[in-house]
Amino acid sequence: MHKIIVGNGTYYAADGERLSDILIRNGMSVEHPCGGRGVCKKCTVIVNGKEELSCRYEVRSDITVALPEKAEMESETGAKESGKQTENLCFALDIGTTTLALALVSLDEKNIVKVITKTNPQRRFGADVISRIDHCMKNGTDELTGCLIDEINSMTAKLYPDSRLDMYVSANSTMLHTFFGIDCSSIGVAPYNAAFLGEKRENGQTLGLKNVSEVYSLPSVHSFVGADIVAGMNLVGLPKENKYSLLVDLGTNAEIVLLSRERALCTSAAAGPCFEGANITCGMSATPGAICAFSGKREVTTIGNEIPKGICGTGLIDIVAAFVADGTIDETGAIEDDEIKIADGVVLTGQDIRQLQLAKSAVYSAILSLMKLENIDFESIETLYISGGFSAKLDLDSAVYIGLLPSELKEKSKVLNNSSLLGTVKFACEKNDLTPYLANATYIDLSADKNFTDLFVENMLFE
Repeated sequence: MHKIIVGNGTYYAADGERLSDILIRNGMSVEHPCGGRGVCKKCTVIVNGKEELSCRYEVRSDITVALPEKAEMESETGAKESGKQTENLCFALDIGTTTLALALVSLDEKNIVKVITKTNPQRRFGADVISRIDHCMKNGTDELTGCLIDEINSMTAKLYPDSRLDMYVSANSTMLHTFFGIDCSSIGVAPYNAAFLGEKRENGQTLGLKNVSEVYSLPSVHSFVGADIVAGMNLVGLPKENKYSLLVDLGTNAEIVLLSRERALCTSAAAGPCFEGANITCGMSATPGAICAFSGKREVTTIGNEIPKGICGTGLIDIVAAFVADGTIDETGAIEDDEIKIADGVVLTGQDIRQLQLAKSAVYSAILSLMKLENIDFESIETLYISGGFSAKLDLDSAVYIGLLPSELKEKSKVLNNSSLLGTVKFACEKNDLTPYLANATYIDLSADKNFTDLFVENMLFE
């Protein structure tokens, strides 16, 4: 056995054991957005004074480890806080792949008293749901569920420690499975069936939740269109007769719904986690120092106005839009040199551009595919609702310019921020019938849609 000293703690490892496994086992949060494949380099730690990737480092002797400073991600929920506690309260929780958002809700006033957000601790196992599912397949659900429940307990104790309250929950299907301690492995292999999709009720104590009496989760539509999207539909409501709403939820994946009074066409576009800064050379989460905006004059704006450390999703979109506009990036995504300097120590590479091209084409092509299936044009769409953790800081001009969102819908766009949380709050307060969103909801598998395949190739270009 070898001794591992981290701060004031001492831990032990078998010879050859990976350092990342030791850190995870002992509750130390070092992110592994790539799922431990050694490609993102975001799990870098200092071992005996030298930088090492914790997911690649094998312990062969006693070592001293210094961890990077932990910073909470910035996530705007769009909630209006009243600050007024009443007698009849409950919790509303959105379990995002990247962030957790917990609201204390007044059922008397039907509004939000206060909201807090935290980074989803499961990010130590990977940035996207595929990484989480892979971890579940190899190691079971205990680690995924345990760290999540611990963080939620910390949040509820901070928000309202006085007594147990009911909790209403929404999340994508994978996150809901890990929340309830249910094996999510089946979502990751054909035929990609979830263990459950319907509403679920459980006792809080049974789940290990200390400040929660009963838990109610909203239903999902499909393994890849979860309760978070149902909550979003509940928030926006049905459009006018003979009109459509388009809900686009951008995050580590992109879920899209074309909603009318007759039915809802739902799909999931494999956009990848680049919108969260993962798989980008200098990508990072929306934490202090992340470049979140960029102008054509090469002026950067960072979260917290700190010295630039890297690029988050909104910054990436702005940067690429600016360089396409001035010709530095051509319509195919090519650049003359290997990389473009953005700030000291922060660069954009050709591979980064390609990651964004894949993501933006997946989203835009998915939108057009659903419209083709329904045989409608942009005039039929009443509102484009944009949600997701970074939507509040998304520059619509940049998003439209690079071909992430349709220019025809720019003036019809409405940013919702966290539609999952807000839709869950609405359900908690009103207990409204979700049948209109579920009864005629149809999941569209884009991998089997020839329209999508053709559109995806066309929309890779920056035009």
